[in-house]
Amino acid sequence: MPRLYAATGLAFALALSPALAHAVEPPVPVESKQLVIISFDGAHDNKLWEKSLEMGRRTGAHFTYFLSCTFLMTRAEGGKAYQAPGHKAGRSNVGFAQSREEIQARVRHIWQAHQAGHDIGSHACGHFDGKGWSAADWKQEFTAFDAALVNAWNAGGIASEQPDGWADFAAHDIKGFRAPYLSLSDGLLPALKQDGFTYDASLVTKGPGWPSEADGLPRFGLPLIPEGPQQRRVIGMDYNLFVRHSMGIENRKDSATFEERALDAYRKAFRTEYDGNRIPLQLGFHFVEMNGGAYWRALDRFLTETCGKPDVACVSYAQALPIIAKQKKADRSAF
Repeated sequence: MPRLYAATGLAFALALSPALAHAVEPPVPVESKQLVIISFDGAHDNKLWEKSLEMGRRTGAHFTYFLSCTFLMTRAEGGKAYQAPGHKAGRSNVGFAQSREEIQARVRHIWQAHQAGHDIGSHACGHFDGKGWSAADWKQEFTAFDAALVNAWNAGGIASEQPDGWADFAAHDIKGFRAPYLSLSDGLLPALKQDGFTYDASLVTKGPGWPSEADGLPRFGLPLIPEGPQQRRVIGMDYNLFVRHSMGIENRKDSATFEERALDAYRKAFRTEYDGNRIPLQLGFHFVEMNGGAYWRALDRFLTETCGKPDVACVSYAQALPIIAKQKKADRSAF
């Protein structure tokens, strides 16, 4: 009998061995993951809100939406009172919401995104070039943004539907900023600090880079990435690809070609960091489907094939900050 038990036990162990060999591996520590940070400027077109939210659900990605506040007011109601520094009242480089119904859909999308864990940031209001603005000028623009966000449900004529957590969200959860045109001035940093922002994403870097720090504020930069037959570098943003590919003139005929070029650039930029030092890869987009949607389609394909990797995290800027802090801590402890 003892031999029978021994033989049975051996057979049982051998039978289990293939399963043991294919045991589920422990999760990859967050500080070891390759970060992919995707952001959208403007955050206005409601169809693209729907498309991006669905893309996030399907791929597991979280995004940062840099919102322009004039899309939370119509020109007739609110728009006439808005005044950017150095400009006449009622002016906006990107226009205003066309109707209350448009605002209604937009605030619901913003709230849906917030609840789904996406990051809502500020892209100021009327998309003006602030290269000559003082700290007081930027503060004026930030104040206008805050007021528009707080009043958004009322501006849409649905104040009674405002979610219970909206006021707290509007007051405390807009922590990131990207300057229109990526245009900076000496007054921006003091104004960001004064207004309580926890990061700025307005810089451009020679290649993917860790956020720099200025007066305690992390500052991210969109990278220059190789693209096209000559692999010339271009800012990793859809608009810059649009200008390179078609001189900024809409060209739907060659949309598929532009899509493949963009996807190839995204893949190569990712692979360089993934196989190297795992510096976060940042890519920027707008709520405009340029060249027939080439860059959004390339983004969708890139996220679909990338975000499911166990050692990749497709995160917002807000989510990236604590992960980067852990990565830096891990690097220091290695020495």
